[in-house]
Amino acid sequence: MGPRVVVVGGGAAGFFAALTVKEHAPGTDVILLEKTRKLLSKVRVSGGGRCNVTHTDIGLKAMVASYPRGGKFLRKAFQHWDAADTVDWFNVRGVELKTEADGRMFPVTDSSATITDLLEREARRLRIEIRLGEPFHRLEQEGNRLVAHTSSGPVVADRIIVCIGGSKVQDMKWAESLGHDVVPPVPSLFTFNLPDDPIRKLMGVSVDRVRVRIAGAKWQAEGPLLITHWGMSGPAILRLSAFAARELHAVGYQFEVLVDWTAEKNAMSIRDELDRVATSASKRLVRNAPPFSLPQRLWEFLLNRAMIGPQQAWGSLGRKQHDKLIEVLVNDRYEARGKTTFKEEFVTAGGIALSEVDPDTMQSRKVPGLHFAGEVLDIDGITGGFNFQAAWTTGRIAGMAASHGKL
Repeated sequence: MGPRVVVVGGGAAGFFAALTVKEHAPGTDVILLEKTRKLLSKVRVSGGGRCNVTHTDIGLKAMVASYPRGGKFLRKAFQHWDAADTVDWFNVRGVELKTEADGRMFPVTDSSATITDLLEREARRLRIEIRLGEPFHRLEQEGNRLVAHTSSGPVVADRIIVCIGGSKVQDMKWAESLGHDVVPPVPSLFTFNLPDDPIRKLMGVSVDRVRVRIAGAKWQAEGPLLITHWGMSGPAILRLSAFAARELHAVGYQFEVLVDWTAEKNAMSIRDELDRVATSASKRLVRNAPPFSLPQRLWEFLLNRAMIGPQQAWGSLGRKQHDKLIEVLVNDRYEARGKTTFKEEFVTAGGIALSEVDPDTMQSRKVPGLHFAGEVLDIDGITGGFNFQAAWTTGRIAGMAASHGKL
């Protein structure tokens, strides 16, 4: 009997790890265990069913900065396998990816099935044994081998790669029993609920660039914002939720969010712009001349918040109204009361402490032969393909190390 590698978890990281082992060590017996009856679930729903495979190459520094947690760890890992390597891997196997304006990369078919079909087809070609409906309960050391205990009984292996995704604390007790520290998982990448706030009447309105921040905290983010029937969403909100994930969890998702609707302007430049409009269009109704490319409905809403009437002309505004309007434009305050998380966006912050994992091999520093990949690690990225790239990278490195291949 040849060497055996068991991969726990049938998601992106698990599949990539299993395929890598078999590609580089064909004689290895590779078994992939998945607790549900469905493989690659998150890959299927990602990007609205299109699968945001990765993010275009933006350089190592910017790539690392896209991870609220785990960026420093990934800096070294990306030197082994980065986004360009991922694109090449899929391209060589007949799947072409395209880059959208914001840097996200999708299959040219705009279908996640293109990705899942390829991964499953490769698994069949390489004769990887896949066991569905087989939950993993715990892991034990037995001499120089490891034993994965599942619902069907023990599975003995030379190497085990754990890729179980973001898990609840109680589901990580097995890791703690082996001496690993587990950073308590909390949700990341969520939208803000603004119950009963009148801004929700503007659902569907979007602004291309805003700056959002949490009152009393250091975190802020820029990007598009979308007003929804429950509150605020869009890349700026999702990015802010990722970086402030732990702080927002600690306050029970009860917080104040501040919106700068002009993003790159400051109070002085805004005042200059308003003075210019007031001079050049003094008789024109304020509501009919929205500055800063703001949507008409949003502009009228903000004027109401600034207590400027619908029939007021620019020339009728006093200094106090100018000041109030500037305050609303750059420091608009909303009370968030809860969050909403979507299946395709759901990511957890937390997992196996990175100080206990070797970034060159993804091997545990506590248990020889045990490797980790994907979201089970304390790594999470912002929206845009970064979380999948972390899965491909860590899965690839773990698979290479488990197959004793050269990085």
